[in-house]
Amino acid sequence: MKLVRYGKAGQEKPGIIDTDGNVRSVVDLINDWDGEHLTAKVLAKIAKINPAKLPLVKPKTRLGPPIARPAKFVAIGLNFADHAAESNLPIPKEPVVFNKWTSCIQGPNDDVMLPKGSVKTDWEVELGVVIGTRARSVSKKDALNHVVGYCLVNDVSEREWQIERGMTWDKGKGFDTFGPIGPWLVTADEVGNPQKLGMWLDVNGVRQQTGNTKTMIFDIATIVSYCSTLMTLEPGDIITTGTPPGVGMGKKPNPVFLKPGDVITLGIDKLGEAKQTVVKFSPPKA
Repeated sequence: MKLVRYGKAGQEKPGIIDTDGNVRSVVDLINDWDGEHLTAKVLAKIAKINPAKLPLVKPKTRLGPPIARPAKFVAIGLNFADHAAESNLPIPKEPVVFNKWTSCIQGPNDDVMLPKGSVKTDWEVELGVVIGTRARSVSKKDALNHVVGYCLVNDVSEREWQIERGMTWDKGKGFDTFGPIGPWLVTADEVGNPQKLGMWLDVNGVRQQTGNTKTMIFDIATIVSYCSTLMTLEPGDIITTGTPPGVGMGKKPNPVFLKPGDVITLGIDKLGEAKQTVVKFSPPKA
């Protein structure tokens, strides 16, 4: 199944995608697509329902992030050898783990806002992994049993804050709007093997990134197992698993970074596509 959340920001409601690509509401069946409802029992119940009998959501309704209120948004860096090379960094011997603040999460087609004074904001198409059952020090063999599904993520990154302001990656990864997720969460049974998914990203219609999850240094099972030794992974937690080469920071001879008006389009096989417009910094309204 494809799970979605639709409506105004902060007021999203749960839905699913029918066979014709329409959004159908499941608000009468569950409160939201959060950790409490991302269970095999709930998904099996909804899967038995004929989508045509569910309320049809108005076309072009905004899609929000497909997971509500994740407790953690964990990220893996340098997980493609070519990306490590373009970043002038060695291939890691263990997964590079950092955090994206949950406050950066937004819908798949919402605007990306440049941070105040930013001149080095960059793009990264990534595969997101969503946890369905609690995982604590699980084995690699058992790891995928704890995954409910997968989603498209743009790991937007401000490189000056990430690299030049004390080498604490978290600083450059969690600005507001830096976590577009979706358009939907695709359940693991529908995705199948997560290590055979093509990935791409364009800026202003020009292809910047092309990759495939089969070339990851650390596969999904390894990542979930590794992270579960560092923290207890709870239902609804998201792990974004690294980007292939082609980021702006790695462009030669001169890096290229995002500016207001740029349009980012990205996609992953089976997980859909997203589109974000870059806008200048705007202070929050009082």
